[in-house]
Amino acid sequence: MSDSVNTAKRARKAGIASYVGTTIEWYDFYIYGAASALVFGHVFFPDNLPDGVGTLLSFVTMWAGFIARPLGGIVFGHFGDKYGRKKTLVVTLILMGAASFVVGLLPGYSTIGLAAPILLTFLRVLQGIAVGGEWGGSVLIASESAPKGKSILYSAFAQQGSPTGNLLATGAFFFLAMMPTPEFILYGWRIAFLASILLIVIGLVIRLKLEEPQIMQQARKKDAVVKVPVVEAFKKHWALILIGAGALPLVQVTYLKTTFATAWATDKSHDWAYGTSSFLGIVAIALVVQFIVQPFGAVILSRVKDMRKAIFWIVVPEFVLMPLMFFAIQTGNTWLAILGMAAATVPHSMFYAGIGGILARAFPAKVRYTGISLSYQLCSMTVAGATPALAQWMYTSTDTIMPVAILGASYAVVSLICTLILLQKTGWVASEDSNAEKAEKIELAEETAEDERLAALDREDASRP
Repeated sequence: MSDSVNTAKRARKAGIASYVGTTIEWYDFYIYGAASALVFGHVFFPDNLPDGVGTLLSFVTMWAGFIARPLGGIVFGHFGDKYGRKKTLVVTLILMGAASFVVGLLPGYSTIGLAAPILLTFLRVLQGIAVGGEWGGSVLIASESAPKGKSILYSAFAQQGSPTGNLLATGAFFFLAMMPTPEFILYGWRIAFLASILLIVIGLVIRLKLEEPQIMQQARKKDAVVKVPVVEAFKKHWALILIGAGALPLVQVTYLKTTFATAWATDKSHDWAYGTSSFLGIVAIALVVQFIVQPFGAVILSRVKDMRKAIFWIVVPEFVLMPLMFFAIQTGNTWLAILGMAAATVPHSMFYAGIGGILARAFPAKVRYTGISLSYQLCSMTVAGATPALAQWMYTSTDTIMPVAILGASYAVVSLICTLILLQKTGWVASEDSNAEKAEKIELAEETAEDERLAALDREDASRP
């Protein structure tokens, strides 16, 4: 079998494994968001809190997972850069599955009092650590196994796991919410968490059959791995880490569309409020739209000569579509809500498809896992985790959705500016090596030449009498 056929086969296998693994991880992460919006305020906090406060507190526990994500990026980035991508991804999958399963067994406030929200927060932190290490490794296992010039396209396999996992989580709660409300709050929601154990088994079977990307195999053979990747990453690439984090707020609008919007749109104090199952159905339709259109973002970025132009035209429509989505929902008209949410989904999902591959190209292989994980998780900690709580506070304080709509549009502005800066620094032609990849090839050529020179000297010495 030719090398090109072998490469294509490894790339497909890595892409599929990346997709399945991230689907499972994101399912576990998103069911927490759905449960925070719908039931955690009732189950894990006192019943006598003012309206909306229990939901706000449950969003704060959700934020704890985002705060923990940079720690996961540092810890698992270290092991991923030093010992390999595959082993690290197996550990993140097990950690996420165990934490989610235990949430499904956790007693509520009425049973164990204050220990309930404390333990819930601790389990959310474990989830955050797991997903903090998962994302970077999944992007890399796909992009580093890709044929030359197709790393952004193959990195989209990992990104596709997000809408799929979100769709599975939304679908699970869509059907579970059809139960009578007392039964749903008492035990129905727990089924979604307990079922995650089955998905973890499937993910492990697939991941254990993976091959380590060749670039990582070569680094370990040459003993070219970095002793402490996080130190190396911050010392030499801190600017790229911060710019990468700044490029990612647009990715986090999904928490405005799902977690916050679900709580807001199903709040019975509104005369236009939607039923829980009805609105979850709207969210599910938007996720189907995301699943369908998202890969086209990676395709466009891979085929357009200048990725800066592609990013500009992908992101700009979100400036308008995200605010319009909230006003469409507020009409109480289901069809307008579906149209508004589906339209707002297109720009940020296409952006999400390509941003993982763009970030992966920015860092050298020896700190790549750590670098892209830190960028993603720093943004997640500061933006994603805060988004539902911030949006809820904005709405509660002003009694109008306008500040939340402006918040969503501002994420797009920040992401556009930082992504254009990132591409300017790292290279904007997807089919060509990035600046980091060019530097690596020069370094490898110099090391090879030095090895050959030393080998020649050894042969010379051996030939002397």
